[in-house]
Amino acid sequence: MPDIANTREKFESLKVCVIIPTYNNASTLSAVINDVSVYTNHIIVVNDGSTDHTASLLDSLTGIKKISYQKNIGKGWALRKGFELAVESGYQYAITLDSDGQHFAKDLPLFLEKLEAEGPAVIMGARNLKQENMPGKNSFGNKFSNFWFWIETGIRCPDTQTGYRLYPVAQMKEIRFYTRKYEFEIEAAVRSVWNGIKLKWVPVSVYYAPKETRVTHFRPFKDFVRISMLNTLLVLISVFYIHPRDFFRSVFQKNWKETLKEHLFNPEQPDSIKGWSVGFGIFMGIIPIWGFQLLAAIALSIVFRLNKALVIVAANISVPPMIPLLVFLSYKTGTFWVPQHAVNLPYSKSINRQTVSVNLLQYIYGSITLAVVAGIFFGLLTFILLRLFKRKASPAA
Repeated sequence: MPDIANTREKFESLKVCVIIPTYNNASTLSAVINDVSVYTNHIIVVNDGSTDHTASLLDSLTGIKKISYQKNIGKGWALRKGFELAVESGYQYAITLDSDGQHFAKDLPLFLEKLEAEGPAVIMGARNLKQENMPGKNSFGNKFSNFWFWIETGIRCPDTQTGYRLYPVAQMKEIRFYTRKYEFEIEAAVRSVWNGIKLKWVPVSVYYAPKETRVTHFRPFKDFVRISMLNTLLVLISVFYIHPRDFFRSVFQKNWKETLKEHLFNPEQPDSIKGWSVGFGIFMGIIPIWGFQLLAAIALSIVFRLNKALVIVAANISVPPMIPLLVFLSYKTGTFWVPQHAVNLPYSKSINRQTVSVNLLQYIYGSITLAVVAGIFFGLLTFILLRLFKRKASPAA
């Protein structure tokens, strides 16, 4: 049994409130509020346009903060309005839980303990997804959501669809959110991580009423489509902006030699991945997509789970001093593909990217071939050298 007096004191000292969004859950809302009030009186209830007797129920309650509006907009909007009031009221953190009775107030101390022990973070209440009465679509949807969350943030969270969370609302107040319905909880978690806020989780209990008595406002088709569209957008942003941004931030905190050494000799990553990373970087540095080589290399290295640092270093084979040599070698390689129309380009340091207009087809065929051959060669060379280095460095048997 948790120390209730101690928990109430922590709500005060840590400046934490509880936000309960509700829509047509008058039959369970009162019990949820009563359970939460055992641990704290810092409660905000957001009535998202309920059409049952939720409004009159809230009118009869005292000692809590309330927000009500006539039109039902969505859970995300209710949470956003709750966050705004929480910040205006001087709270630093807000714990959100649903009004249908599926979350247990007895788990509130777990969030406070985690917050005290590990500092500010979005703290997710991870449910047991194998328990009795867990809807099958919830289990599938959560695995689906967890996968995309990992792609978007690099974090393997066990339960990204939980509504039982602690948010550092004071830190999040500058983030401009866009979604209004169930997908908001995905946006809030992902964009908080993108803004440098840590993400943690604690195990929580959950109750799912039998199917015949369960009340849900989740619309399987519409909400799944909205969530899928949001995830698609977030993945694109993460691959083409967030991950490259974070990588370059980490690189500029160290010099290139330290970064290269750290990634090349990282014992936790297989030599084969390092070899593929160097080879892929060489390939991307040579293929004729000037202006997009580095961006494409970073994005694809994330998709293929390669070593981003090694890919980027290797992709810089196309730096200006190397351009004349790469263009020359591409033209020479291209003669094998267009022998009758090949241009015999003499090597000169004055060769530049405008030179390719002499015979564009020869250059394209040649540069792609050169990229493949050079990528394979340097990838294998890196792998072999790393293995030899390890063998030399290991003590004799």
